[in-house]
Amino acid sequence: MRAQIRTLLLLFLVCAACGAARTAPGHAGEIGQAGGNRDRIDQSTQLLVVTTPGWDEVNGKLWRYERKRAGVRWRQVGEPIPVVVGQKGLGWGIGLAPIGIRSGADPVKREGDRKSPAGIFALGTSFGFSAAPPSGWKVPYLALSPAIECVDDVHSKFYNRVVDRGTVTPDWNSSEHMRAVGEYYRWGMVIDQNAGSQPEGGSCVFLHIRGGDGGGTEGCTAMAKPQIESILGWLRSEAHPLLIQMPLQQYRQVEKDLHLPVLQ
Repeated sequence: MRAQIRTLLLLFLVCAACGAARTAPGHAGEIGQAGGNRDRIDQSTQLLVVTTPGWDEVNGKLWRYERKRAGVRWRQVGEPIPVVVGQKGLGWGIGLAPIGIRSGADPVKREGDRKSPAGIFALGTSFGFSAAPPSGWKVPYLALSPAIECVDDVHSKFYNRVVDRGTVTPDWNSSEHMRAVGEYYRWGMVIDQNAGSQPEGGSCVFLHIRGGDGGGTEGCTAMAKPQIESILGWLRSEAHPLLIQMPLQQYRQVEKDLHLPVLQ
């Protein structure tokens, strides 16, 4: 599955669908110094951490962490769950701000490369087939109608945005018709990869339901349906939730400087 939502138009759609406002996306940037990322992590009270054994690996683990307030110690929530990432593994994406461990030999996420983005990302709007979110969800929600598309045409002014085709003048030749994807998108959530819509930087990256074949995605992070339902019911917008996603070796290099949880 190709996946991620750029929020500019989603704000309108979410407000129209359920009156909810989305938090603003983080500033796009390369993965580099600790400062900006550490500040955002220090402000967060909910984290999703995804690691894989290496850049080319498809299978990984996802941990949930929370804390009562910013600045105190992280507490693990539940057991780690199995996930799959892109069919071609991971590549550095365009997240919140740079991390200084990136080397010239590391892979970089590009449009259509079937890699999931590595880095530190804000989490945006949830979505699904239901007309309204399940009771108790505390994140913005977008109901997927047949008119909802995620634009992956790098020449479009709507590149890397989710739009309602009926409310804009289409200028794209390629897009993902999200409702038509089927059960994979019954429930999902935006990963704010390439929020500034840098051409060729990668588009339409989501958390979503995994397929039964055990294979990787087109660039998303996928898991079993009960597990994504549990995660979406747990997340809270006011907690400023973030996704930390990278190979385990790279995570170990940054966990102390970025005040990240120590994975057990």
